[in-house]
Amino acid sequence: MTDRRRGASVRVRLALSYAGVVVLTGALILAVVWVFLLRYVPVGNLATTDGYVPDRSDLVRAFVPAAAAVSVALVVVGLVGGWFLAGRVLAPLQRITDTTRQVAAGSLAHRVALPGRRDEFRDLADAFDGMVGRLEAYVAEQQRFAANASHELRTPLATTRALLEVAAREPDRDPAGVLERLRNVNERAVDLTEALLVLARAGRELPDRERVDLSLLADEAVETVLPLAEARGIDVEPVTATAWTTGSTSLLLQLVTNLLQNAVVHNVGPGRDGWVRVRTGTRQGASVVVVENPGAVVPAAVVPTLTEPFQRVASRRREDDAGAGLGLAIVAAIVTSHGGTLDVAARPEGGLVVEVALPAAGCPAGPSSAA
Repeated sequence: MTDRRRGASVRVRLALSYAGVVVLTGALILAVVWVFLLRYVPVGNLATTDGYVPDRSDLVRAFVPAAAAVSVALVVVGLVGGWFLAGRVLAPLQRITDTTRQVAAGSLAHRVALPGRRDEFRDLADAFDGMVGRLEAYVAEQQRFAANASHELRTPLATTRALLEVAAREPDRDPAGVLERLRNVNERAVDLTEALLVLARAGRELPDRERVDLSLLADEAVETVLPLAEARGIDVEPVTATAWTTGSTSLLLQLVTNLLQNAVVHNVGPGRDGWVRVRTGTRQGASVVVVENPGAVVPAAVVPTLTEPFQRVASRRREDDAGAGLGLAIVAAIVTSHGGTLDVAARPEGGLVVEVALPAAGCPAGPSSAA
């Protein structure tokens, strides 16, 4: 059971320790004087023809009061000096404690910002500031994500309420049409909720990793998106080579599927010979997946925002696209949880090239295949 009683402060204990060291040092010096000097002085009258010579008792009577006074002075100096020195030493720790209390109260903008040369306290303060900085960024990101998610989820719910109100006001309205619209809105809400759950899962640390061949996942993802691609008249061109990595098979399959779905949805318009090319392989110690597609021209300033949740480019959207803008955000989260890198680049003629590089693992012996 934890003892909640408050003991003596660290400053008091340090001051007592300093005083103890000073007093002990003084006592040792006095002991050395006694053992190696006074004990060899004879006892008795040492008078000579040249005059009176003090014996041991005389020296002891003269030495003891002075030694006692010095001991008292050492105690006082040790306590006062120890209290002062302990305060100077513990000042950075008090500054860290004050900042910690402010952060614990919800003020994540505070930092220790300890000045001076690097020492143990400076390293502790810098580590704390770095942790608070990451925590502040994470909280801001979660707040922004929650606000965006609430906005996205409110849209299908508001649409559902409007449809029900219209159906209630117009009972003679075709119920089949209303039900069909309600079904479409409900499917979008379900898809959005599932995407949010995948995004939350992708942000967690992976407990169990297994060897995965990205080429097999790419082939499976191609089969998944093929009906959608055929419906839009888009050719999917897989060029896959063995690419082994470690991670979650389901999440990595979700990663490749999302890349292909985005490439199909944000492609050229119907009847314009759309295509999607997916390649896998190994390069420079990494297993790589590259998905390329034509489409609308994406401004260079917009490209870095595409991996943020709910970010959609108006020029890339189609009227039949009910996506929530989570595809690349999920991909980015999965890549981060697997220790990889994600590179999104705009094609000059329109469309995107998305490259995912994951740490290679257990690649069979033989020449590497470049993606």
